[in-house]
Amino acid sequence: MTYQMLSIKNLESGYGKMQVLFGISLDVKPKDIAVLIGPNGAGKSTLLKSIFNLVDIYKGKIVFKNKDITKIPTHELIELGISYVPQGRQIFSTLTVKENLEMGAFLTKEKDLIEKRMKEVIESHFPDLGKKLDDYAFNLSGGQQQMLAVGRALMQDPQLLLLDEPSLGLAPKIMKELFRKIIEINQEGATIMIVEQNAKQATKIADKIYVLEDGKVALSGDKNILKDKRIEKIYLGGR
Repeated sequence: MTYQMLSIKNLESGYGKMQVLFGISLDVKPKDIAVLIGPNGAGKSTLLKSIFNLVDIYKGKIVFKNKDITKIPTHELIELGISYVPQGRQIFSTLTVKENLEMGAFLTKEKDLIEKRMKEVIESHFPDLGKKLDDYAFNLSGGQQQMLAVGRALMQDPQLLLLDEPSLGLAPKIMKELFRKIIEINQEGATIMIVEQNAKQATKIADKIYVLEDGKVALSGDKNILKDKRIEKIYLGGR
């Protein structure tokens, strides 16, 4: 039996009485990279937070690998294989790089497994972090901090990785390096969902693209979606 890695049906969510998403439905296949683009305030970050149960869900269903995870506590979502990298990195700046990575595996009790995963994260994806394990995170560059945030999320060996604006504030060269790392992580088997303002860069690596507008899915398609004439209207607010 085939299944979607993630399936969202008629999702409505928001913050208290402020509804942000209205009837969102989408599917993400296993081992795909799905990208959410759209203007500011479209609800992209709220969608990721809805999956990770960080906002109020009023209606609809979120299914992960045929399991209904709607409103399941966040720590249980991590145990199921979902990791989330929030916007703005949000690393533990007064902890060392090693301690930050260990925090990513806080649900893992076996010390040997934590060390094994840390070695895999460093050697497979972020070798530069291996040279700075004893450095405090606040001493890292912005790009290194973002790599650390992603590396911390990988410490739970997720099947679904949610990334919120990973390129935010990064220099073009570092941004391209980060996207190469995202492709590597995907090629190793992780399904990835990305919220990204840099639509041109993000769509290059996407298998499926969803364009959000005013809390709804306005368009969906493949890498050619930026050629759609409706895109300009959505981003510029025209009609």
